[in-house]
Amino acid sequence: MRDVDGDRAIGLFVADYHCKDYHGALHGGAVMTLADIGLGFGVSRAIAGVPCVTVSQQTQFVASTREGDFIICRPKVVRTSKHLVFVRGLITTGDTAVASAEGIWKVLLPRSGKLRLSNMTGSVRFDVSFPR
Repeated sequence: MRDVDGDRAIGLFVADYHCKDYHGALHGGAVMTLADIGLGFGVSRAIAGVPCVTVSQQTQFVASTREGDFIICRPKVVRTSKHLVFVRGLITTGDTAVASAEGIWKVLLPRSGKLRLSNMTGSVRFDVSFPR
């Protein structure tokens, strides 16, 4: 994970043993896994580390990757609600888009606690209270 253009991004260096499909390219499942992890990191950061899980994810492939490529997922949170976070991201290598992904994450609320969301000047603040 590193900062890319002021945002957090997660990447994967494509090694020879990753390229095992019939065309010598990175398997789409590996791209989807990177997207799930990258989007999840974006969600986690947006909700201050409150536990969450992937509910749904869609991935659209637009190019393949080869050995030696470094692919990066840049997550962008689109909307948050009390229980759900909507996120999208672009997976790229250099200036080339490899895939786009979007998903929905469920915020795991404490059983008897409260989680309050408030949108203040474009940033999301979470106030979490737990029972004593």
